[in-house]
Amino acid sequence: MLAELKQAFHSSRVFNGSGKPIDRGPCVLAEDYLDIMGQPINPQCRIYPEEMIQTGISAIDGMNSIARGQKIPIFSAAGLPHNEIAAQICRQAGLVQKSKDVMDYSAENFAIVFAAMGVNMETARFFKSDFEENGSMDNVCLFLNLANDPTIERIITPRLALTTAEYLAYQCEKHVLVILTDMSSYAEALREVSAAREEVPGRRGFPGYMYTDLATIYERAGRVEGRNGSITQIPILTMPNDDITHPIPDLTGYITEGQVYVDRQLHNRQIYPPINVLPSLSRLMKSAIGEGMTRKDHADVSNQLYACYAIGKDVQAMKAVVGEEALTSDDLLYLEFLQKFEKNFIAQGPYDNRTVYETLDIGWQLLRIFPKEMLKRIPQRGPSPSPNPHLPVILHL
Repeated sequence: MLAELKQAFHSSRVFNGSGKPIDRGPCVLAEDYLDIMGQPINPQCRIYPEEMIQTGISAIDGMNSIARGQKIPIFSAAGLPHNEIAAQICRQAGLVQKSKDVMDYSAENFAIVFAAMGVNMETARFFKSDFEENGSMDNVCLFLNLANDPTIERIITPRLALTTAEYLAYQCEKHVLVILTDMSSYAEALREVSAAREEVPGRRGFPGYMYTDLATIYERAGRVEGRNGSITQIPILTMPNDDITHPIPDLTGYITEGQVYVDRQLHNRQIYPPINVLPSLSRLMKSAIGEGMTRKDHADVSNQLYACYAIGKDVQAMKAVVGEEALTSDDLLYLEFLQKFEKNFIAQGPYDNRTVYETLDIGWQLLRIFPKEMLKRIPQRGPSPSPNPHLPVILHL
């Protein structure tokens, strides 16, 4: 479907799924007319995503860092707080503050485009009121497609949002974060339209071209040579029956560069945000962190936290079989780390905005539970020169 969209970014504006203002504000005066299907980006002109977008959530920033230009979905399920996580990311997201005299890291150079598809009135009211009450609307452009809106409108809503993001990124040279929720509603609308056209169905009734269709949305993220801006995508989808092999999360995982997994067991234990870092992954994290971007020790701390948490989970499973009395002293340390990691690192308040440096400091505090001999993933520094060659050289962690 070809259409044109009036392009002009107005802060604090709310549009419906077809791009018409619904906030009782004036009509948008067009600066340009663009095809909402977008223009294909020459692969040779793409720049590898680098540098980090900070969400303020430790489980993401510390262990699944998001690079500018990356596409990384949030896998959730019915009844889990993915809407609250999306709203928190909108409130807190920004560029990593490194130097105040560099324009690229100023708050004015960052924008958010939020598109909600197939949401009910309560959810739409939640997003709108949350952004307004917390001042997030100053740099958010909001598209709301309600559940009772036409199905075909749900097909174009993410494309409207991405066309707006492309204008902001490539013409206004902003770093744009695009949040799309819920992509499951979009895929079901695609199935409904496909059935109405009497097309041959694929897996579970979804059209055979759903992979290609999803790719036309996800692949619009990235960075382009010669332009300062970037488009980072965080699509949110709900897995039917918590099934990660369902066609929607399955095909999404093939296209995107990792995933953030929202876990029901953590949610049942009243841990917010219930992000399970073990099945979560950011494939481009290595290019977003490190010296000059976040901190030199970021990768080492992240790897060590992963290793200790994974071992702690194994010890917890073993404890259920053999009992706590049969555990070694090292096993008890891992159990202590497991509890404190979930309580102090993963869990944080919905309005607790942590910088990436605060997140790394919390990680170091947790790792101090172990003697340094057990921290295998953190390399020891080289030997410091001794003023007396006969004195032993001490290795510093």
